[in-house]
This record gives sequence, structure tokens and C-alpha cells, in this order.
Amino acid sequence: MHIFDYENSPRALLTPEIMALVGAIREYKGKQDLYLNARADVLNALMEVAKIQSTTSSNRIEGISTTDARMRELMSQKTTPRNRNEQEIAGYRDVLATIHESHDFISITPNVLLQLHRDLYSKHPHGTGGHWKLNDNVIEETDANGKKFVRFRPASAVETPMAMESLCENYRKAIDAERFDSLLLIPMFVFDFLCVHPFHDGNGRMSRLLTLLLLYRSGFAVGKYISLEMLIESSKAEYYEALRTSSDGWYENANDYKPFVEYVLGIVLKAYRELENRVEGIVNSRMSKADRIRAVFAKSLGKVSKSDILVKCPDISVAMVELTLKAMLDDGSIRKIGNGRTTAYVRND
Repeated sequence: MHIFDYENSPRALLTPEIMALVGAIREYKGKQDLYLNARADVLNALMEVAKIQSTTSSNRIEGISTTDARMRELMSQKTTPRNRNEQEIAGYRDVLATIHESHDFISITPNVLLQLHRDLYSKHPHGTGGHWKLNDNVIEETDANGKKFVRFRPASAVETPMAMESLCENYRKAIDAERFDSLLLIPMFVFDFLCVHPFHDGNGRMSRLLTLLLLYRSGFAVGKYISLEMLIESSKAEYYEALRTSSDGWYENANDYKPFVEYVLGIVLKAYRELENRVEGIVNSRMSKADRIRAVFAKSLGKVSKSDILVKCPDISVAMVELTLKAMLDDGSIRKIGNGRTTAYVRND
């Protein structure tokens, strides 16, 4: 069985590449209060957008989705789930809200993880969450010929309770000891959680929720305003490749954490850079809202959709975006492509 050695294993992560990522993220964290002291309306708008993106992307990675309209209704709690997908989406929404609001009071113990998993499935009529797996599970892949094969064999069902106890205990000890940066320990914990694969279902979504929880508890608040889950979804191939590479030899304690740690730190750094761009662009810019919308096109290559603009300018109303797009179409600075849900716009250079 894998040994969760957080006293010695992190030494292998002290590479120039990883420490450069840690240093860059730490530098952004040092400026974090400047962002968080920005206009309340800007931060609230960013947070609401990030909640929707996080819930949408994290579930969509697992093949769970609904329409955009239903997602907005579920996120605003103006409706009740109509099917299993929406039940799981609503459960993720609720756990995400708990982590956002109470992260400092959520300790990292097996019982707490079970409670979070229970809440993830709280909308299911039969309450399937909150229990370690009862049967062994495997990670399967499909080859080029469509044939499935076992890619990775996690901890057995019998081993899981003890493994989760050891994982949580060793992580807490390492965090308290402060021998290694928490930015090294957090991806290690998330990776080991995924390798144990302690639940029958919901392990991927739980891993992303735990990533946010551990980052928040260490003072890295970027995930509240920029969706880490969306960034992971947009680089899903790299995510699975890092997970695959780092998992080789895990059970025998011969695996290499570096690919997965580098991937996660790259996502966090990208989120901080995006937060800086959005907040500084809004707070420090003297441009009108229409000019800021035009600037989105000036900085973008290829297609830009209305939703892209709303994400980059969350404090600007839909009506203002539509008015500006019409003006830009009329003056010939952009042209429209696609129809309906595929509608987008490109510059007329």
C-alpha cells in the first residue's frame, strides 16, 4: 500500500521549474489584498461568474451537464433539480458555497471529507453520498480500437478507510510543521486523494472542491474570483496526462509527483494572472464601458462571443454589451459569424 510520506517526498519537488511557479504565485498572493480591496461590485460580479463557471466546468468534465438557462436557475436557487444531472449540479453548488463561506472552519479529516461527499449527493433521493466505496474500483481507458483496459488500480475498498486516515493525518502534520511550502503539499494531497479513489462516484469533483478548500485555508483566494475548474476543463488533456504520468508506480511508492504538481501550480498561476488583468483593467482604467468592450476585441485573436465579453467584463450589463456589439457591427469594426448559440464576432482588420 502507498505510504503518504509528506516529510521527505516533497524534497523531490524542489526543482527550479516548480520553485519558479511557487515564487510567482507567492508574489501574486502578496498583492492579493490590493485586488480584494477593489470595488465591491467588481469582486461580487467576478465571484458570481466564477461560481457558475466552476459548477458548470467541474460537472461537465465528468459528463454532467444541463442547459445554460437551467444552470442559471439552479445557481440562483430559483428552481428544483429535474433529473440526476441537475441533482448532482445542485449538490456541487451547495458544497462550493460551503467552502467559499466556511473554509477556515473546515478541518481536513476523513469525517469532514465524508460529510462534504454526503452534501455533494444530498439532492439524490436515496442519499448515495457520504460513504467510502464498498467495492474495489479501477480507472479505465479506451484504446484507439475502442477496447477498454485498466489504466490504474486504486486502493482497495478494504484499504480505503485506513488510507484516508493516514492521508489526512500526514497532510495536517506536514502543514503544521511548515517545513515545505503549502503550494507543494496541496497538489500532493489532491493527487493522493485521486489515487486512493475513496468513493464509488464523485472523486473527480471532490478533488477539485478539495483543491479550492486547501488553497483557501492557506490564504490563496484566487479560486473565488477566477474559476480553477474552468481552467482545468480548458486544459483537460494536459490534466489527464499529468495525472497519468504521476500515477505510474503509485501503489509501490515509486511514482513521480512532479508532473501533477507542476500542472496544478500552472493553473493557480494562470488564475492569478487573469485576476490581475480583470481587476486592474476595471479599477484602473478610465475607458468607458463601450471602449472596454472594444478593447476585448483588440486583445483577442479569433472569435469572441457575447459570453466571452461578459466573463472578461463582469460589471458590464448584457444590454450594454449588445448595444456596443451592434454599434461595432454598424461601423464595420467587427463582423458576425454563426447563428443562435454559435454566434460569435471577429475583427475586421
